[in-house]
Amino acid sequence: MKTRLNIAVVQMTSAATPAANTITAEVALRAAHAKGVDLVCFPEAANMAQRDPKQAAKVIATEQDDPFLSMCRQFAADTGMWIHTGSLALRDPALTRFANRSYLIDQGGKIVARYDKIHLFDVDLGDGLVRRESSRYHPGDRAVVVDTPWGPWGLTICYDLRFPHLYRALAKAGATILFAPSAFTVPTGTAHWETLVRSRAIENGCFVVAAAQTGEHEDGRETYGHSMIVDPWGALMAEAGEKPETIYATLDLTRVTDTRQRIPSLRMEREFTLPERIQ
Repeated sequence: MKTRLNIAVVQMTSAATPAANTITAEVALRAAHAKGVDLVCFPEAANMAQRDPKQAAKVIATEQDDPFLSMCRQFAADTGMWIHTGSLALRDPALTRFANRSYLIDQGGKIVARYDKIHLFDVDLGDGLVRRESSRYHPGDRAVVVDTPWGPWGLTICYDLRFPHLYRALAKAGATILFAPSAFTVPTGTAHWETLVRSRAIENGCFVVAAAQTGEHEDGRETYGHSMIVDPWGALMAEAGEKPETIYATLDLTRVTDTRQRIPSLRMEREFTLPERIQ
């Protein structure tokens, strides 16, 4: 197994159409390739940030026809890089709603893993800020760990960060890197983003790679930014600001084994009964 992974994390302000974001992503991929990275990671909604379902329906494509995914696959095949697409909004004929789907593409351009977001962002944040992701997207029901030359990786998306049992399950299944591409709102990002990302790393002795959306989007949303790469001890290896940019880091995968030996919580879990409620 390879023990060193050079990664690039692309922070975007995604536009409302896949065509526009495909151009932006290809520019970022070329810059990352020039630096010799092994893996490039994109945020949630990398191919399309469009909250209006009628407008989204005009441009959303299937997996076979999405230009962003097709470009990533071809770029990987041409350069030998791995690409994590973040998540893509796609039309799936098997579903009654759209899919919020993550892809991992290997050095030959092959899709080696797909993950549909399990936990959808249905919240009332106050001051009239309401989000109902489930009105447009179909939830996934399957956690994903994929074997790579650098060991097993676990895939998640954004709001999943608030459900630590998912990350625990991925880590116990062997994952050493956990991906959390996101599009956090500014209020939730300001309050919780760093704490959540670092907590998932510390709890599980894993690297967490969290590519984020940032800034003001064409559809009116505003996202928090601050993409992060966090090591298994919870230390920030790299962090973006609040503008589109790419951050880089070299991951030493032996750090996972070392951290889990020092804090062996994954193998020290014990079953327990819930407390009796005393009235």
